[in-house]
Amino acid sequence: MAAIPLLQLTDISLTFGGNPVFDGLSLTIQPGDRAALVGRNGAGKSTLMKVMAGLVQPDRGEVVTPAGVRVGYMEQEPDLAGFATLGDFAAANLAPGEEYLVEMAAEGLKLDPAREISTASGGERRRAALARLLAEAPELMLLDEPTNHLDIEAIGWLESHLAQTRAGFVLISHDRAFLRALTRATLWIDRGAVRRQDKGFAAFEEWRDQVWAEEDEARHKLDRRIKAEARWAVEGISARRKRNQGRLRALADLRAERAAQIRRQGAAAMELDAGPQSGKRVIEARGIAKSFGERVILRPFDLRVQRGDRVAFVGPNGAGKTTLIKMLTGEIAPDQGSVSHGTNLEIAVFDQTRSALDPARTIWDTLTADPDMAVSGRSDQVMVRGQPRHVVGYLKDFLFDEAQARAPVRSLSGGEKARLLLMRIMARPSNLLVLDEPTNDLDVETLDLLQDLLGEYDGTVLLVSHDRDFIDRVASTTVAMEGDGNAVIYAGGYSDYRAQRGADAAPKQAAPAKAAPAKAPEPAPQSAPKAKSGLSFTEKHRLEALPGIIARLEAEIGKLAAFLSDPAIYTDAPAKAQKATDAMAERQQALDAAEEEWLTLEEKAGA
Repeated sequence: MAAIPLLQLTDISLTFGGNPVFDGLSLTIQPGDRAALVGRNGAGKSTLMKVMAGLVQPDRGEVVTPAGVRVGYMEQEPDLAGFATLGDFAAANLAPGEEYLVEMAAEGLKLDPAREISTASGGERRRAALARLLAEAPELMLLDEPTNHLDIEAIGWLESHLAQTRAGFVLISHDRAFLRALTRATLWIDRGAVRRQDKGFAAFEEWRDQVWAEEDEARHKLDRRIKAEARWAVEGISARRKRNQGRLRALADLRAERAAQIRRQGAAAMELDAGPQSGKRVIEARGIAKSFGERVILRPFDLRVQRGDRVAFVGPNGAGKTTLIKMLTGEIAPDQGSVSHGTNLEIAVFDQTRSALDPARTIWDTLTADPDMAVSGRSDQVMVRGQPRHVVGYLKDFLFDEAQARAPVRSLSGGEKARLLLMRIMARPSNLLVLDEPTNDLDVETLDLLQDLLGEYDGTVLLVSHDRDFIDRVASTTVAMEGDGNAVIYAGGYSDYRAQRGADAAPKQAAPAKAAPAKAPEPAPQSAPKAKSGLSFTEKHRLEALPGIIARLEAEIGKLAAFLSDPAIYTDAPAKAQKATDAMAERQQALDAAEEEWLTLEEKAGA
């Protein structure tokens, strides 16, 4: 006997502002389904979830939930009005004595249930909504971007929790590693329709590309048929007979079919201009430290960032990642130590809080009022990488409709706000990009494009992210902030950091050749690092830092060698091949010099 579905949508149609979002959409969620809900930003993923949750009523069609099946929905912006604390909100629907379920979820999600609603951040409010859903444990969970505002440790806890649940769930997430680990089916929203594949997200991109290839082939055949029939009609064959009249009507039907096909949304036309080249040394931090009251954010820490480096900063929420980046860029001063910048730096910042966006302003005014983008005397144009562009044309490059130009920023989805911020920083030349959680809310295609742009960017990148997959694809160095002010430098991306550190090893156990730990001052002289005889202070510091530098260069050379090992790259992308070859030669030269310097200093220290 077939299982009764948890949820069934039949012939759903929905229109917003005269524009159809869905038309004739049908969908079934079965018990035990673990489905990824994917689609481009603006395709209607969150709207469909709200229809599934009963929060948005369709214009036509049925939403059926069997008796006894509870459907729980985690909103991106929950309404906490009427509750004193986050814990009160999370436990509102629980029976007396079940509050411990909220406490268990709160511990894993790093949420303080006693936090007053009035002082809670947006991220804490979303974690409270997630804790509420997990504590209630409905038969079907609808999770809209649950990993946003979670650090990597909390994401790991949530991943483990969902892997063990017996409930069905549907996930919207930008975190590809999270989706790959959890899902066994994929629901793909594309141009108002939903396709289903009973394979997890890991198989999505291959499936999507196959569907698009089949569409392109069918469209090509239809175009050829229309062209042939149109030629017949023009070449003077009599149309008076019934047969020919029918053929003309068939041609009209073919043209109508072609016109009714909805064109796929292309990729955003994003582009990065590295501007003037910075100096070889971009940032040099020596012994920087920071505390707020008795809370230690960073113990004395050294870091050198060279031109072209991609440095990712990872660690728990509140560990001080953003504070460290702000010290490195000069926005805030360290309590001790120094930070020096190289020459010709032009910095562009992507702020995770979206503080640069005024919710009440229109998209048009957001761009034209920006002093770095405004064109003197022209309210309809913006300066984009040194060239004036019409506002609407530039918006279309980033997949915004002309009708959205006068809409307020508050009406945008999370992904659209992220694209608007990217528009602003990509309009101006820069050679140092500071990206604080840039992946939140972006769709897979835009993430892929952003990753490719960063790979080709000639400048330097500082990246804060909890997206493990994105860090692996982008970073050449990872700075792990592991609490109590300790920071450790590792070569490579997130997976490299985990492999070098060991799954459960403490930071102090990292191999010296692969990591350069932040040095914490110890009150007892015997706990301080032993002095090397014959070396100056600068030489001692350099000798301690060189193993980490050598490990980083070796990792980068390995990645470049793997890239160049594909023979097709030399014919398919010769410019990329040449760039990678030059980069590998430069790093090999730097590696030889670093090894020689290490040998010289080691010999001098032992003299």
